[in-house]
Amino acid sequence: MTDRARRDFPEFVAARGAALQRAAYLMVGDAALAQDLVQEALTKTYVAWPRLRDVANAEAYTRKAITSTALSWFRRKGWNAERSTDRPPELTVADHAERVATSASVWAALQALPARQRVAVVLRFYDDLTEAQTAAAMGCAVGTVKSQVSAALTKLRARLGDDLLIDSEVTR
Repeated sequence: MTDRARRDFPEFVAARGAALQRAAYLMVGDAALAQDLVQEALTKTYVAWPRLRDVANAEAYTRKAITSTALSWFRRKGWNAERSTDRPPELTVADHAERVATSASVWAALQALPARQRVAVVLRFYDDLTEAQTAAAMGCAVGTVKSQVSAALTKLRARLGDDLLIDSEVTR
């Protein structure tokens, strides 16, 4: 690996690592699994780094690695998105009780979606990717992205209601 590549990769990780971590967390619903997922994807990106013609393609490559790895984890027998913990989740300030309740409802509804639908929604609305970019990240056709997002939004609306879904901005 060249000196430039050795310098560029850590800069890429420093600049985009937090955003990749947030997207991975939304996909798998567990902070530790998200960290593992991002580390695995970054390892794949590092190995491929010399082959990337343009550093600007690194994020797309890494997102695809995150997405494909997450989907393969979901396919594994026995993988369960529910994780037991020894402590309750952190609570926020009481002033924001309604917002927290709304966020919790949206979070629960998002986690209840099938893996591919959840990934499609996260990539489209949280990461703000186009349908084509989402399809590339998921390794599927644009039509598949459209159908997965449509089905996911139908399920979210059924669970949350139209008003809550629109007001809570599924993406944030």
